[in-house]
Amino acid sequence: MPCEVAARFLILYGSQRGQAQSIAEEIGQQAAEHGFTADISCLSNQHKYNVDHEIRPVVFVVSTTGDVDPPDTAQKFVRKIKNKSLAHDHFSHLRYALLALGDTNYANFCNGGKTIDSRLQQLGAKHFYATGHADDGTGLEVVVDPWIEGLWDALKKLFSSMSTSNQQGTDLRDCTQDNYHKNASGQEKNKSDLEVDLHLLKLSEVDSEKGKTITSDTSDVETLSTALVASLKQSVPTLSESVLNVPALPASYLEVHLEQGSTEREQNIAYQPGDAFDILCPNRASEVEELLLRLDLQTQNNCAVQVNLLKNSSKKAAKVPLHIPQNGSLQFILTWCLEIRSTPKKAFVRALADFTQNGSEKRRLLELCSKEGSADYNSFVRDANVCLLDLLRAFPSCLPPLSLLFEHLTKLQPRAYSAASSSLQHPGKVHFVFNVVEFPARPEHPARTGLCTGWLADHVSSILRPLGTVPASEHLGTSALPKVHVRPRPSSTFHLPADPSIPVVMVGPGTGVASFIGFLEQREKEREVNQEATFGETWLFFGCRHKDKDFLFREELERFAHNRILSHLIVCFSRDEPDAAGTLNSPTYVQHNLRLHAKNVASILLKDKGCLYVCGDAKNMAKDVNDTLLEIIGNELQIDKLDAMKIVAGLREEKRYLQDIWS
Repeated sequence: MPCEVAARFLILYGSQRGQAQSIAEEIGQQAAEHGFTADISCLSNQHKYNVDHEIRPVVFVVSTTGDVDPPDTAQKFVRKIKNKSLAHDHFSHLRYALLALGDTNYANFCNGGKTIDSRLQQLGAKHFYATGHADDGTGLEVVVDPWIEGLWDALKKLFSSMSTSNQQGTDLRDCTQDNYHKNASGQEKNKSDLEVDLHLLKLSEVDSEKGKTITSDTSDVETLSTALVASLKQSVPTLSESVLNVPALPASYLEVHLEQGSTEREQNIAYQPGDAFDILCPNRASEVEELLLRLDLQTQNNCAVQVNLLKNSSKKAAKVPLHIPQNGSLQFILTWCLEIRSTPKKAFVRALADFTQNGSEKRRLLELCSKEGSADYNSFVRDANVCLLDLLRAFPSCLPPLSLLFEHLTKLQPRAYSAASSSLQHPGKVHFVFNVVEFPARPEHPARTGLCTGWLADHVSSILRPLGTVPASEHLGTSALPKVHVRPRPSSTFHLPADPSIPVVMVGPGTGVASFIGFLEQREKEREVNQEATFGETWLFFGCRHKDKDFLFREELERFAHNRILSHLIVCFSRDEPDAAGTLNSPTYVQHNLRLHAKNVASILLKDKGCLYVCGDAKNMAKDVNDTLLEIIGNELQIDKLDAMKIVAGLREEKRYLQDIWS
């Protein structure tokens, strides 16, 4: 191993909601255990690094925001490296590895990281380790954990090559590539195999110390046995009899002191139809109270909290989390600042084990965070949406200190909702639409509703009204209405075209129709103001389960259609009963109606240079609509799927195919 200075590398992260940052910090923390020194910086802090002249290896951790964009913190960096004046060998000196975070529920998986990766390659940079693509849809840790584990060997080999090269004056470019075009068993492989390696990471974990691969899958007999008797609280052989390979105990770095003692304003927020707002929702009061009781802190809920760094902590670059305010009350911090519903990562489970008194309970927590217990962790923690309180209920002898929660619980994130209104139509007001998310009871946790949607439902329950009756709010003063805290999200491109003569196609099943109500209200007002202007056609493809139960905004949409604000209202109902002839009166899903109107859709997009907007569920609907669009364009132009994909990519580039989707 070269000297300490030579074994220094740089970690750069681009994070939207903290996941990429957390992973980057975890890599930095583990670096010292493997004999490296890691410097870490957010991509937005360009004064702290200079990749144009960086001789250290660089590790990028980059998330994706929305469907296609790098996170806001990486936007300036992306613009810089996309400068067309840069030479093709601008980054020929750069040796890097990249971990991209994404969600396969979205059409452009890991596009934020892929954008940076491909551009660095175009400018001559070289991988020293295969790129990882982690999927939040199946669990980031499935790829992240083995990717990080393999990173250390890759860095050791790179530094060894750099040391040899410096001594012999050889060219690093060839030797680093030769070293890393090998698979886990040490066999030679070519460059095109790199991507295959990454997908293999989802199926196996590499035990670098023993030099062998341990597959995550168990035998059929073991799987059957686990399904019958294993649970969050207990394991079965062979896991219960295995020697465990558990992660290192995370270094403590905070100390918390509790000290005794201890305006609303109206806003006229400007927004455009298509914009979204963050709703700042608190944790459930009952869950906060239970957590305080469980930690034996219920009598100190109003104490002011002081958080400081431990003087003797071994955690590198430790800092007090910015989302924990100094001198805030304990009740406030647990209610508004920490995501107590988040699923504990393995490092948190490992730390909890050290504060568990009962031997069998401690063993089970160690199993859940171990390599050998990965399948159980996935089944009984991650897939079950288990939170800290669920673990504390299951393991009653676990008594963690408050500092441990502050170290491992992430920031309570706001929830985004699209505006279902136009400020031209409703000055000073914004409308939202939401479905209450429900999590049925499981052995691991009781039944509960989604954090924000359940909270909103509780707020509006007193003013809900049957369809067709007068809103209760008309009889109430503004002060009597429920209050929620909102803030505008960074501006998006999900807006109507500036030229009203451009035709638009809107696809919004379920609550996805919300943004389009704002679009249509906007067009209605624009027509009133400028009656001589030319307005393009507006098509809306809407779908829901039942016509009589959940046809959202039915009265408004039918009025828009009657007044020709909406040129074509195309609806479908997926769960309605067949008619007397045994057939449904309309297609089942929005993509079926798109096919029925394929000629019109193709003409609007290809001939009239119109825009297509898709809003709603990313997991199924958005993918199906995208596939249908490829089919429509392929059939209309008589081209194969690859060429159709290029045209669709062009529509995205031109901001004429826009998505506002969520998983």
